[in-house]
Amino acid sequence: MSTEALNSPDEVICPCSGTTRGKVISLFQQGLDAEAVSRRTGALSGCGGCEWDIAQIKEALDAVNPVEGQKN
Repeated sequence: MSTEALNSPDEVICPCSGTTRGKVISLFQQGLDAEAVSRRTGALSGCGGCEWDIAQIKEALDAVNPVEGQKN
């Protein structure tokens, strides 16, 4: 998995809520899961257009910092 999903932190990836890529990265790094990110930001709760981007961000973060015991 490429870390390209972690670039451009100021890019708005959820036009419904105005959530930026950097905000999602920060919340995942704090240990929140996608559902918690959605509750905190409003992302993933509108049109669904950001679902792919958020999944890619999570995948890239997991590749950079694998969770102990998790299979890649």
